[in-house]
Amino acid sequence: MTATTASALAAGLGPDGLSLKASLARAERRSRLVSFALVAPLLLFIVASFCIPLGFMLYRAIDNPEVAETLPATVAAMKGWTQGGVPDEPVFAALAADLIAAQKARTTGLVGKRVNYEIPGARSKFLKVGRELERAPAGGPWKPVFEKSDPQWTDPVFWSALKRIGQPMTAFYLLSAVDLRLDQTGALTRQVPDQAIFLDVLFRTLWISLLVTVSTLVLGYPIAHLLASLPPRHANLLMLLVLLPFTTSILVRTTAWVVLLQTNGVLNDVMVWLGLLDERIQLIYNRFGTVLAMTHIQLPFTVLPIYSVMKGISPAHMRAARSLGAGPVYAFTRVYMPQTLPGVGAGCLLTFILSLGYYITPALVGGPLDQMISYFVALYTNRELNWGQASALGAVLLAVTMVFYAIFNRLVGIDKVKLG
Repeated sequence: MTATTASALAAGLGPDGLSLKASLARAERRSRLVSFALVAPLLLFIVASFCIPLGFMLYRAIDNPEVAETLPATVAAMKGWTQGGVPDEPVFAALAADLIAAQKARTTGLVGKRVNYEIPGARSKFLKVGRELERAPAGGPWKPVFEKSDPQWTDPVFWSALKRIGQPMTAFYLLSAVDLRLDQTGALTRQVPDQAIFLDVLFRTLWISLLVTVSTLVLGYPIAHLLASLPPRHANLLMLLVLLPFTTSILVRTTAWVVLLQTNGVLNDVMVWLGLLDERIQLIYNRFGTVLAMTHIQLPFTVLPIYSVMKGISPAHMRAARSLGAGPVYAFTRVYMPQTLPGVGAGCLLTFILSLGYYITPALVGGPLDQMISYFVALYTNRELNWGQASALGAVLLAVTMVFYAIFNRLVGIDKVKLG
């Protein structure tokens, strides 16, 4: 140590001439920057693959661009129209100009489809009046053309609804996802009975997920206990059997259940051969087949967290309880089981959340009344091309998941959950 360094240390200064506290803060700041740089790629991946798509989905649930972009002059003209009567000729002229332009751009059906979500039959009215406007004399008047095309064009309630639909943001999709709607006067009301399906689908999704979670717990807890109790040589073989389903895709495993559960399948053949059945029974395309196939797929996700916690429990605890006079059942339920609750909570929470998003398995082995909310998200995305409704259903499922997560955290505590 040089004399200069010794004198600096004696004065409470670091080698760089700063105080020791400042030097320590600089070193810690440099360490944090290095740590952040190491995790930055993972952080960027999460933002790009999860946060941005999730934000886009939530935005699409309230985005309402069709009418505002296709009928801009009409939307602007209706801003000065006070509801309660039929708009004046300038509003009809603006709508006529917009529809003539939409006819040329072939977007009349698009705006008609959007209005049709809230006003049944509107799409045909838009297509019809669009063709008539192209043949009408230039310069108007336009109101008689609309009135002759369909009397609803002079209905004040229709125009009030059209003004509301023309807003760039809407709550229509979110309300529809929970079987609510705004009527043509703008009042909040329940969805009409023949279209009120989403609450039933949501409750069905929660019920099936709960059944699968309970089934995997009932089957997985003994398996996890056996894995934790066996000698390593036998436990490794059993663990291999537990992990074996991960080597095949969900589609393959679900298709295998189709083969096993069908009326002329293996299970019916065995039960008839054993004399357990006189007639073959329907085991597929119903709730039983759906829960059974999903339980098989989700079982490892419940077993592994429970096993990891059980493996860390010392056998001395049970021996101590027995030595103090506790019976086998009492010692197991009062000493051993409470220590496994963190693993049980982690396995059940993981299984329940994963089950909420199932699509392939219910679609292949379930019936029409066993389809979960993911089926309708796919339906509105791929077939109906209604991204707003699909996003709203996804947003509702996300909200329900977060509510259950919050309840679980309040009752159990997420800090007590252990995955390994």
